[in-house]
Amino acid sequence: MNYVRQSPTSRRMAWPLQMGGLLMLLLPNLFPSLFSPLGRSYPSLFSEWNAPKSMHVHLLNRALQQQTSNAQEADLWSPLRNQGWESCADNQDTQSLHRKSQVYIQVFLDGGLNQQRMGICDAVAVAKILNATLVIPYLEVNPVWQDSSSFAEIFDVDHFINILSGDVSVVKELPSEYSWSTREYYATGIRATRIKTASVHASATWYLENVLPVMQSYGIVAIAPFSHRLAFDNLPSYIQHLRCKVNFNALVFVPHVRTLGDTLVSRLRSPPSMNKASSATHFHDRENDRAGAGKYVVLHLRFDKDMAAHSACDFGGGKAEKLALAKYRQVLWQGRVLNSQFTDEELRGQGRCPLTPEEIGLLLTALGFNNSTRLYLASHKVYGGEARISALHQLFPFMEDKKSLAASHELSEVEGKASLLAALDYYVSMQSDIFISASPGNMHNALLGHRAYKNLKTIRPNMTLLGKLFLNKTMEWSEFQRAVQQGHKNRQGQMRLRKEKQSIYTYPAPDCMCKA
Repeated sequence: MNYVRQSPTSRRMAWPLQMGGLLMLLLPNLFPSLFSPLGRSYPSLFSEWNAPKSMHVHLLNRALQQQTSNAQEADLWSPLRNQGWESCADNQDTQSLHRKSQVYIQVFLDGGLNQQRMGICDAVAVAKILNATLVIPYLEVNPVWQDSSSFAEIFDVDHFINILSGDVSVVKELPSEYSWSTREYYATGIRATRIKTASVHASATWYLENVLPVMQSYGIVAIAPFSHRLAFDNLPSYIQHLRCKVNFNALVFVPHVRTLGDTLVSRLRSPPSMNKASSATHFHDRENDRAGAGKYVVLHLRFDKDMAAHSACDFGGGKAEKLALAKYRQVLWQGRVLNSQFTDEELRGQGRCPLTPEEIGLLLTALGFNNSTRLYLASHKVYGGEARISALHQLFPFMEDKKSLAASHELSEVEGKASLLAALDYYVSMQSDIFISASPGNMHNALLGHRAYKNLKTIRPNMTLLGKLFLNKTMEWSEFQRAVQQGHKNRQGQMRLRKEKQSIYTYPAPDCMCKA
């Protein structure tokens, strides 16, 4: 065997190349977020190099040329008519509190802001059922959002206690004799005062039979977990009324969130900046004559990395994306969420795939929103980063979010705090003329119910219809637009009465509302 002797110079030149090669092999292990299209904190390095392409080029090109008639725009932006129902939770009988209870109930709430919001309402109801004093609920640190904000940092505690003072006794903290009852105490062992067996949607009778005796014996009881632990049916009407009163009257955000929210709303209702106006190809010269002038729509764009992975749908990233999503599912959910047994076509045909930013943009355009629409984007990080929302931005150049509307110093009190950022989005959404969510979820459900209570226009995407429409790659724009408008005629805020097992927080009538 012959060997070739390398010169010292050759060896010196080869060494950096070898080290570079070794570094490239090690980088995915050292910095996996850079190489995974689902890195939690930052967009994938490789997904930025391979930006997601349009999945509906033909429809997108036609949508970019779409213009809306004045009549269509006026109809789109018109508020809902009186539907024969009015909000009355604060006027309904909730059985007045005759004396302050001397036994206490604590709850520990997990999940995101809107799941915790529903848990707070249920906690007040359970306190009422048990005739107990409620300690301000403890909000767990969410493992996904990593936000440790407390109840008092999100909601106005004094307002909460004052509004409920005639119904339920609420205290900010336990008296000194119960100061031992803390989250840390229950995390370090089995405790007689902790209830951890409450089933999902447990009945009032279950609480009276299983929780009340413990509370009477020890003077205090702690329930964890507590999310979704109270039934929606077979409860006294005064308990249902109380849940509504908490949700729609007692829970208001802290003053600095409301003040910042009002600032964002004011800027959304003001004429757009001239540099953005000049970038819109068909922008109306007479802005004040438009039916949508001074109005805005909020889009809750629920297209984060977890949802993309959980859905098992195809989002146009090819084989590499599919493999990365499958790996992420395994890592995040440890086999509890399996790869789907259905094909992408079957999932879309069943309406089980979240709408991409491009698809929600096509839906909005087909409904009549044009490129002069003030669109507020309420969302966390979007899977795929800026490249993924480029089509949506093309269709709606006046798209805004918190960071585009406010300076960094204005956002300083909420920056990096997922619950406060979600609270800000919720507040801006409640002030909007129209709200639409790209996919169902806790924020969608919470706002759907709250806006129904206020008789505000809310568009519910017909996921099954849209899934089938987007599978048709030969459909012309005019046909797509007709199908979308026909399929959403009765999905724009029309009142729907709650059915058995449905959430009172999503469907407030008839429990929370009165016939006008």
